[in-house]
Amino acid sequence: MLPIELHGGALVYFSVLALALGVALGSFLNCAAWRIARGESFVRGRSRCPACGRTLSPGELVPILSWLFQRGRCRGCGAPISPRYPLTEAAFALLTWLTLLRCGPGVEFLRDLGFFCCLFCLTLTDLEIGEIPDGCLIAAAVIWALASPFLMTWGGVLRNLGAGLFYGAALLGVSLVLDRVLKKDSLGGGDIKLFAAVGLYLGWTGTLFVLVLSCLLGLALAALLRRRAGEPFPFGPAIAAAAALMLLYGQGVTAWYLGLLGL
Repeated sequence: MLPIELHGGALVYFSVLALALGVALGSFLNCAAWRIARGESFVRGRSRCPACGRTLSPGELVPILSWLFQRGRCRGCGAPISPRYPLTEAAFALLTWLTLLRCGPGVEFLRDLGFFCCLFCLTLTDLEIGEIPDGCLIAAAVIWALASPFLMTWGGVLRNLGAGLFYGAALLGVSLVLDRVLKKDSLGGGDIKLFAAVGLYLGWTGTLFVLVLSCLLGLALAALLRRRAGEPFPFGPAIAAAAALMLLYGQGVTAWYLGLLGL
């Protein structure tokens, strides 16, 4: 249900702001993930064409529109520009708007959007190089810590902190056992730390749902990437997608499931 202040003109106004913010953040996160995957700094240096190295002008950096006007090609060398850029920019704009609809403007919106930024960046990086950057996980934990005093009681803070520590430790233990039994890596260290971060935001029950849902999404991702049984694949995107779905819509799902159990 929408917050009472987001109706009529207020809803339109904040929706436009959210979409504009989301598309800009999507462009930045795309650039950040690309540079992180190549070991470059994403806070220094101007954007350039990956093919010819030419520094891009401001007119070439307008999210979505620049790609459309240039017909998906670099102005300088004519090299094709991946459609990943406009698609991810549009996707994050939609995610930002959905976050606004669920939270309304305020601290919760900023916290969840910050977490989604971390999830989005690590997803793009994991898909490209098969690694989850520690910086994204540290940023997620810091955002949660800064926002929690405004959104949760101290009891709630301790419960979610306990959930994060428990899921991280439990999955680490399971991973070590499977590694020894299977004689190969089972669950990556980045995936384990990501589940610990999810525990901070979603607590005990929500993270359990993420664990189950991410396994289902992981199977779908493996099929999409055409990975054979036993072949490694990036699991971070599946965890991130499951966490985002639970953060946006998990309250209703959790209430429905607990109602079936009479809880």
